[in-house]
Amino acid sequence: MSGFDLIESDGRPIKAWTKGVPIEESALAQLRNVASLPFIHSHVAVMPDVHWGKGATVGSVIVTSGAIIPAAVGVDIGCGMMAVRTSIRAEQLPDNLSGIRSAIEAAVPHGRTDNGGRNDVGAHAGDPPDLAKAKWAELADGYAAVIDKHPKAAHPRGLGHLGTLGTGNHFIELCLDEAGDVWVMLHSGSRGVGNRFGSYFIEHAKHDMRRWFINLPDADLAYFPEGSDGFVDYIRAVSWAQKYAAANREVMMDQVLGVLRAAFPDLWTTESAVNCHHNYVTTETHFGKKVFVTRKGAVRAGEGDLGIIPGSMGARSFIVRGKGNAQSFCTCSHGAGRAMSRAEAKRRFSLDDHIAATAGVECRKDAEVIDETPMAYKDIDAVMAAQADLVEVVHTLRQVVCVKG
Repeated sequence: MSGFDLIESDGRPIKAWTKGVPIEESALAQLRNVASLPFIHSHVAVMPDVHWGKGATVGSVIVTSGAIIPAAVGVDIGCGMMAVRTSIRAEQLPDNLSGIRSAIEAAVPHGRTDNGGRNDVGAHAGDPPDLAKAKWAELADGYAAVIDKHPKAAHPRGLGHLGTLGTGNHFIELCLDEAGDVWVMLHSGSRGVGNRFGSYFIEHAKHDMRRWFINLPDADLAYFPEGSDGFVDYIRAVSWAQKYAAANREVMMDQVLGVLRAAFPDLWTTESAVNCHHNYVTTETHFGKKVFVTRKGAVRAGEGDLGIIPGSMGARSFIVRGKGNAQSFCTCSHGAGRAMSRAEAKRRFSLDDHIAATAGVECRKDAEVIDETPMAYKDIDAVMAAQADLVEVVHTLRQVVCVKG
């Protein structure tokens, strides 16, 4: 008995690891549109956290031969997770964790930016951390190579956003595993510069489709044929943004560990740090062919690969090891997946509901984060059960501190 369901499609097969997990009709329509494209390789794989997304379905694996769809990667290029286990034990933590949360919030800029200004919490208002400067020195030439040819893709905050969290579902957490060890886990991507690259090349692809009189079932499925100028330039830009996203997480992790070392001078970390994208494109070989793999809200789960599947604020999270399931293109989910829109969550749940759902977690408990409350997401246990043939659980984590933008 296979672990996936087959979704009816007029195009390529759609294989969905969604047993026991609902899929809304809008997401199904998006998946069928993707499956109808002539350059889809083998099939479309769907993860249990699947839900409608702008451009392409979140929780999908779109494998292509001869073309790439920029909107399938999206504008949060390289968004992903990083986690490290520390030597701190649960019993060493203070009873009141508000001071630690405040110190992390002070060390890592978070929240919205100020339309290019620097006097806000969303970018480094002063001098960026030394690690951010060092990472930017490694990245600057690649950035220049992209904007020299595409100056409209430039963003004023390349260095300023390196080591910043952002808003929405991005977060920094302290978690406890089943043995009582403290982990640091965080979620963010390529910030404003990646957003600018993504938006620019999505519009570039749409322009090309109009110029070539190519009609698509959804304009957001505009693509660059392999070998075209747009394809070559997009590959350069998206590859750079993915490196920037990984560096962004490394800088934030360094800042958070610095906060913890101030309270726990003997802190050390294990070598099992995980830094994985879940919005990205790469080349891999599947079913005997070298292809482009776009994971939109999905994590590589090749045999032995470590990955992170987070819950939301009050829900559990998991460190997992991939089983290398070929039918899923060696992929697993990137989280629980939204069960409803942000607007619906704010309509449906009260502040009291959110406070109850995040009991025991030191986090924001105000009306502005109700759209991120655990009830706005699918049941993480059902999501994990649906992908039992994709990953095995290595550690189960429980959040005790959560920082949101």
